[in-house]
Amino acid sequence: MSPERLARMNQLLDARQPDLTLCLESVHKNHNLSAVIRTADAVGIHEIHAVWYDKRGKLSRGTAVGSQKWVKVNHYTELATAIEVLKAQKMQVLVTNLSENAVDFRAIDYTQPTAIIMGQERFGVTAEALALADQEIVIPMVGMAESLNVSVAASIVLYEAQRQRVNAGLYEQPRLAESERQRVLFEGGHPLFARICKQRNIPYPAIAEDGQIVADEAWWQVMRTGQPA
Repeated sequence: MSPERLARMNQLLDARQPDLTLCLESVHKNHNLSAVIRTADAVGIHEIHAVWYDKRGKLSRGTAVGSQKWVKVNHYTELATAIEVLKAQKMQVLVTNLSENAVDFRAIDYTQPTAIIMGQERFGVTAEALALADQEIVIPMVGMAESLNVSVAASIVLYEAQRQRVNAGLYEQPRLAESERQRVLFEGGHPLFARICKQRNIPYPAIAEDGQIVADEAWWQVMRTGQPA
């Protein structure tokens, strides 16, 4: 990996916010998925969670979501399982919804560990999402339209979260676990070797500060021949 690529990847990883995420509940249009993930990447989200209620949706849209290699995507078939994972990380779970219970999205403290549920394009979030969330939020609107495109809504909320976190200094120090940094550096800096490791179920080697692979001769032997030394 070139020094320039290594520096760019480290810059990206230094700004990652491991305790800020999205939970997409059956968001199924590819252009919306792509736009949401692009915004997530732009504000420093490291991973998102995608819930698919049918196998066909996961196969046809899940692949498109996973193509964004800089944002890790966790797939689920049940919302409750995704929310359980998020709450185990001590995250406040918000859900976008127009109701009397919703508060202005800007009233939330996004410097706290936060997950935001975004609903399906046509029908919005489910009753289950509303029941599992800690707080409903709304983006105030004064026009005739009652809702925004899901990717637009996600962008508005995420940039408010970024604004608050910048002001709190949360982007000033690296916050990503070293093991996850190592994974991204290996997959992003040495994609061919990463693909071979996945195919052969071989653990990733370490990446040195200069971006080079740190591995013994036995590992290199497997890479060259597919057989242990």
